[in-house]
Amino acid sequence: MTYQQVSTTQKDTGASQRRFTFQASQIIWLLLGLLEAAFALRFMLKLLGANPANPFATLLYNFTGVFLVPFVGLTPSPAAAGMVMEVSTVIAMVVYALLGWVLERVVWVIFFRPYAETAVTKTTITDQRAP
Repeated sequence: MTYQQVSTTQKDTGASQRRFTFQASQIIWLLLGLLEAAFALRFMLKLLGANPANPFATLLYNFTGVFLVPFVGLTPSPAAAGMVMEVSTVIAMVVYALLGWVLERVVWVIFFRPYAETAVTKTTITDQRAP
């Protein structure tokens, strides 16, 4: 009677790096999406002439105002009857979207590891007992 046990182990050396790359890019897109949504909401509230004394509008304007500082005064903002069309907010949305995309690509290029590196180990145990 011959007994033979064969076990094969494969270790993907780049799996943790790929997982980190995926998670980092997902976090970048999540944060960018939240910022873009806040900008879009600010744009709509300003365009609709929302009450700036409202606590929600104040919070939103203060939060997004920090990110709009580089774009303030870049272009004139047409206004009529309390409604303001902030062109600088739209420009900021485009610029931050491009910056987010570039940051995500940089993370991908630096940290991504392809699937090519695999370590395979094969172990064979043979038991030959006389019947």
